[in-house]
Amino acid sequence: MTIRLHIDRLILEGLPLGHHEGPLVQAAVEAELARLIGAGAPPPSGGATARVTAPAISLRPNNSPTRLGQQIARSVHGGIGT
Repeated sequence: MTIRLHIDRLILEGLPLGHHEGPLVQAAVEAELARLIGAGAPPPSGGATARVTAPAISLRPNNSPTRLGQQIARSVHGGIGT
């Protein structure tokens, strides 16, 4: 099974990120979420989801953009319920 995931727009308000780090976070979210979805059963909606209520994440000092993206993806995945 091939999983293709694209996030058109990711808004990261209030996070301690530099302007250049946003795209790195987005890429990490896409990669990790695709991996998580691919490792489990397909989402019940076939993947189209208008809104997801996801559990909160804990920000750690000096979190890398990649690590932050992975945390966000895991939270979203938990909200999808796959």
